[in-house]
Amino acid sequence: MIIGHLNALSLAGLPPGLRQILDRADCSLAALTARDDGRWQPQGCPWFCHIGPAQTQPLAQRHTEYHHQWADIQVVLSGVEIINAGMQSLAQVGDEERKPDLYIAPDAVHPVSISLGYGDFAVFLPGEPHQALCAINEPMTVRKAVFKVPRALLEE
Repeated sequence: MIIGHLNALSLAGLPPGLRQILDRADCSLAALTARDDGRWQPQGCPWFCHIGPAQTQPLAQRHTEYHHQWADIQVVLSGVEIINAGMQSLAQVGDEERKPDLYIAPDAVHPVSISLGYGDFAVFLPGEPHQALCAINEPMTVRKAVFKVPRALLEE
């Protein structure tokens, strides 16, 4: 897991492949905030991004997920959320694959909790469990950009 702010990328210690994505002018905080909701994939890029609203929920209602083939870069564009995370793989044979490469880890333990607001981001590498969209006090709508970065891009 890596955390940072889009306006302070040099402090985040990002791997080169992720830094190249977030350094793009069309991935700046202003550009992402102005972009319409929906899926966006720049021409010739192996990664893509979903931008749109989501509802935070009480902790007990949120699932913990992980991926094998994709890294997530989750950027908050409005609102606030808590993301709980683990630092070790929770993958078990038989975990539910809710969508392609979206695995649900039941009964997960989260030793790390981070609060994200406007411009903050969290990176979850393949295998890292994360429980996003947890409400801070009351449920609210947040707007996020969630980048999906293929594992191969991390290994260059």
